[in-house]
Amino acid sequence: MNSKIKTMHRTCAILAFLTIACFFSASVLSEVLASTQTIAAVKQVIAYAVWGLIPLMAITGATGAKLAPKIKMGVGPIGRKKKRMPIIAINGLVILLPAALYLNSLASQGDFGTNFYAVQLIELLAGATNLTLMGLSLRGVLRMKKRPR
Repeated sequence: MNSKIKTMHRTCAILAFLTIACFFSASVLSEVLASTQTIAAVKQVIAYAVWGLIPLMAITGATGAKLAPKIKMGVGPIGRKKKRMPIIAINGLVILLPAALYLNSLASQGDFGTNFYAVQLIELLAGATNLTLMGLSLRGVLRMKKRPR
């Protein structure tokens, strides 16, 4: 049972990380290199795809909690992961999800004014924060695996 939970945790965590990295990269590249029509298409894809990301994040959190129920938050590599997870979740639900939906709404109306770019900047900062925190968690696990037991 534990190996299935570990596999599910690892798979969902990696897929969530890659999904956020794709959202971030697509946003930056479309802003820098593409037309407003392409930016609008990217925002629409992100607005739809985010609904697949939410279950990945929830499963990652739930399986992580199940795998390490007695680990204290902030203590050791797993404890530090546990400490980061609520920040990642709150950032995603309070900033990234509403920003994705709002940016899609503005872009679909062709409104690329100050509001669009202000929210875009906030979204990119929040996305970079989540990628950094998730990357630190992945790095911590990889370091643990390299240590001799």
